[in-house]
Amino acid sequence: MGFLEKFGFRKNASLEKGVEKSRNGLLSKLGIAIAGRGQIDDAVLDELEEILITSDVGVKTTLDIIGHLKKRVSQNKYVTKEELNTLLRDEIIGLLMKNPIEHSANFDAQFPVTPHIILVVGVNGVGKTTTIGKLAHGYKSAGKSVLLGAADTFRAAAVDQLKIWSERADVPIIEQGQNADPAAVAFDTVSAAKARGADIGIIDTAGRLHNKKALMDELSKIKRVLSKVVHSAPHEVLLVLDASTGQNALQQARAFTKAVDISGLVLTKLDGTAKGGIVLGVSHELSVPVKYIGLGESLEDLQVFDKEAFVYALFGE
Repeated sequence: MGFLEKFGFRKNASLEKGVEKSRNGLLSKLGIAIAGRGQIDDAVLDELEEILITSDVGVKTTLDIIGHLKKRVSQNKYVTKEELNTLLRDEIIGLLMKNPIEHSANFDAQFPVTPHIILVVGVNGVGKTTTIGKLAHGYKSAGKSVLLGAADTFRAAAVDQLKIWSERADVPIIEQGQNADPAAVAFDTVSAAKARGADIGIIDTAGRLHNKKALMDELSKIKRVLSKVVHSAPHEVLLVLDASTGQNALQQARAFTKAVDISGLVLTKLDGTAKGGIVLGVSHELSVPVKYIGLGESLEDLQVFDKEAFVYALFGE
């Protein structure tokens, strides 16, 4: 039995519970829009457009979905409430499938190059350090050796917070304290990971989004020094976003993608918000796949993002 199968029941149960607020909000609005309607027409689709936008799916993504739905409804002539739910679900899954994940997100995946180096970026308060701890736990539970790097040396207590998570996940950490050169910490982390034969190196970085040039320069420097130790490193750059901030998360994502090449997204705090639609909008608008979602506070509550399972849970199916 593999790692994901071992936790499969817990994963499905927590996904259902984690999107409960978003599901209740979406289905309630859909029910009101369709109540008493004999068939789905343009007026219903116009209401659906407003529902998706107010559910933080985003304007661009919503217009794409509604445009496709109008074509399919016009072809079928008569569409029931149940059929509309199916069409809507299928359209959303189709949009998410357009952004495949280059590296398998499963914690037991095999990587072509080791140590596999992951840079984690995101503004303060989104759950970046917590996400790193949960990633480390997931990989270690799958039998991989993990090393953390505390390169967020700008923010007070950032290094201490990562040390706490390294202890919780029971993985080693490379740190030089606050105000150390982030690139030097990153270099030491990858060098140590290579020397120790580690499978994964996960490096925390500062999220000084208010100064995008400084952020870009810092990350560019980190990338240069990493590639000197391990060819093609970093292999992933994960952007952590707080799903509960809705459209603000999308604005952060746009700013970060201008500063650095993002390979995947992590949406945290989904369990505490009705703004789950942001998962759809941010992935589609930026053409970047969602790799993980956070559905709670425990170490096991960072889940590999299953596109179809998420959409089915969102529609209560």
